[in-house]
Amino acid sequence: MTDNIVADQRVVSGMRVTGRMHLGNYHGALKNWLQLQADYDCYFFAADWHALTTNYEHTAGIASQSRLMIEDWLAAGLDSTLTKIFIQSGVPQHAELHLLLSMITPLAWLERVPTYKDQQEKLKDKDLSTYGFLGYPLLQTADILVYKPKYVPVGEDQIPHVELTREIARRFNYLFGQTSDFIQTTTAAFAKLSKHQAQFFQQLLRRYQQQGDVESLQEGQQLLQQVAGLSRNDRECLAGHLAGHGKEILPAPEVLLTKEAKFPGLDGQKMSKSYNNTIALTEEPESVAMKIKRMPTDPARQKRTDPGEPEKCPVWALHKVYSNAQVKDWVVTGCRSAGIGCLDCKSPVIDSIIAEQKPIIERAEYFAANPKLVTKIIADGTEQARATAQQTLTEVKVAMGIAE
Repeated sequence: MTDNIVADQRVVSGMRVTGRMHLGNYHGALKNWLQLQADYDCYFFAADWHALTTNYEHTAGIASQSRLMIEDWLAAGLDSTLTKIFIQSGVPQHAELHLLLSMITPLAWLERVPTYKDQQEKLKDKDLSTYGFLGYPLLQTADILVYKPKYVPVGEDQIPHVELTREIARRFNYLFGQTSDFIQTTTAAFAKLSKHQAQFFQQLLRRYQQQGDVESLQEGQQLLQQVAGLSRNDRECLAGHLAGHGKEILPAPEVLLTKEAKFPGLDGQKMSKSYNNTIALTEEPESVAMKIKRMPTDPARQKRTDPGEPEKCPVWALHKVYSNAQVKDWVVTGCRSAGIGCLDCKSPVIDSIIAEQKPIIERAEYFAANPKLVTKIIADGTEQARATAQQTLTEVKVAMGIAE
């Protein structure tokens, strides 16, 4: 863990198990994870249980796919000394918290998740009238809350899932945060604030609870993190008092909005295994070159001498990712004037992809040759994740009255 990581800046994210990563996974998620790991306390996991929600009839290979996925993460540059890397099913506390939260989650909250009906429409060939499919957003909620993260990195399309997590956390705190010693503990914690801090906290409390000023709530939470001498329990009680409920047993995480990278596939659509238009993260250079050379181009270019339009060509979408301004100007001019052929246009893309993949492939070969190292990385990450998750789960069970 690096020294520049700010306290309580925990991040949690998972990726549904699909096996080997492709370039779309790399540019869409993994590169963001690489940036986060140096500055945040990161928990990254392979979500093998989530793979069951729509593919429960075809479970063979999920275990091996989980491992291959993590090998690709390591090859991409995830550092096990900076982050916890593990497999979801290795931490059973996810499932137990999911069960406990299911007791308080209204059915309507799950049915209104945007992707619920959307996925049912897209996957009409599958029987998705299962609790597992309906409840997968709640499992996502448990995946998050069991680590009490400050942030969840998502694109805009995933914000509703994080908001559901926040709603469930608030509901849990409202139902179970009013412990018998809450007022006494909160009063004692408040007395630890300086005169100036106490006055400011009271101002923020009034602005949030009387005027609904969300920024005041955020300022108050930041203030509590900065006050020296407060225990974790002190902060949770004061945060709960500020938010208008009891002890904040499960803090509501914040969205860490990430730049969405809709990486183009070989046919111009978003790169996806379901479209069969991918380039694997560790694909051999010869295969990469062959796939790019076979990519369709502007239909207007039937002959070498026919001018074309880059915006109508799937290869141009890859130039936008990989090429600098000079190369892109060369492509636009050459294509529209028929000054270059389609194979000429594809050459810089091939070179750039192969150059990007070279160090990744080298690291992948290293991890493939050292399977015991990968096993240890997963085991160590799992052990650390379990310890954190168990602490949260114990607090939850005590609050619910099913443990002492």
